[in-house]
Amino acid sequence: MKELVIGDITARVPIVQGGMGVGISLHRLAAAVAAEGGIGVISAAQPGFRAKDFTKNFMKANTEALAREIKLAKELSGGGIIGVNIMVALNGYEDYVHCAIDAGADIIISGAGLPMDLPKFAKGSSIKLAPIVSSAKAAKVILNRWAKQEDVTADMVVIEGPKAGGHLGFKSEEVEGYTDEMMEKEIAEILKVVAGFEERYNKKIPVIFGGGVYTKEDIEHCFELGLSGVQMATRFVATEECDADINFKMAYINAKKEDIKIVKSPVGMPGRAIYNDFMRRTEKGRDKISKCYGCLGRCDREKIPYCISEALFNAANGDTENALLFCGSNAYRVNKISTVKEIIDELTK
Repeated sequence: MKELVIGDITARVPIVQGGMGVGISLHRLAAAVAAEGGIGVISAAQPGFRAKDFTKNFMKANTEALAREIKLAKELSGGGIIGVNIMVALNGYEDYVHCAIDAGADIIISGAGLPMDLPKFAKGSSIKLAPIVSSAKAAKVILNRWAKQEDVTADMVVIEGPKAGGHLGFKSEEVEGYTDEMMEKEIAEILKVVAGFEERYNKKIPVIFGGGVYTKEDIEHCFELGLSGVQMATRFVATEECDADINFKMAYINAKKEDIKIVKSPVGMPGRAIYNDFMRRTEKGRDKISKCYGCLGRCDREKIPYCISEALFNAANGDTENALLFCGSNAYRVNKISTVKEIIDELTK
């Protein structure tokens, strides 16, 4: 299987592990993927939620934890490639960008909104920048803005399709009716947009795809479409190295296809998750919000259906019936606890 080349860094395995917050992809999972030749990714969504001083100073606890997770991942992976997924919707977005740079991360992957100002915040650093897009229109808007604002372009582009887990860059009504053929046409259009910026800046910009990628055959099909690699998250949840609680992992193993649904997220985007008692309850009425954890840049506590931070804290801590259990469309296919090495071997050999 061909390598994934991003400027002056090369991943022997063309697999980027998707960032999963809160507390699902931290240093243990990221390090394990990076040690096997892929790109391990730490989520910047509330990584300090277990810190003693978290409720006193959210940003301090989170940036200190993020820096620690990056350094531990680099150390445990033997200097492997470590990325950070930073949601645009996060409160303190610029602070997380600076934290990732200062801690020695290799790449920032950014979505859940359009990362218009990412190059400005990362100016003067050598960190690689990868926007997440779901359409050619979004790719064009972001890359034009980067070119106009800072005269730079992306180092990699991540396409997330409608079968991805977590927050989706589609309207709720679009997700279910969006076919593979429609996505493949959109991929072709995104590749054309990126090619224009490759020519303009005389650099290779690898484009990778995430969302429903599960098997070696899926990866090979992505190569046939002209993509340079894939992003995978769901496959790595039920591994020994995943940072999540065993109950979260078992929720994947026990999930049936009909349990996976599109849900409403306080972030303002649709998301895919395992339908559980928590989702049933919050569909009927608003969940009581007793505390704000300062996670989102825009959050109206009087209107949101529930606190997303608290719901994700519960998921990471194993309280799966009072949690938002984000997952990809293929979570029901996960049937055992495995290891990162076993999965990478299955996908590449």
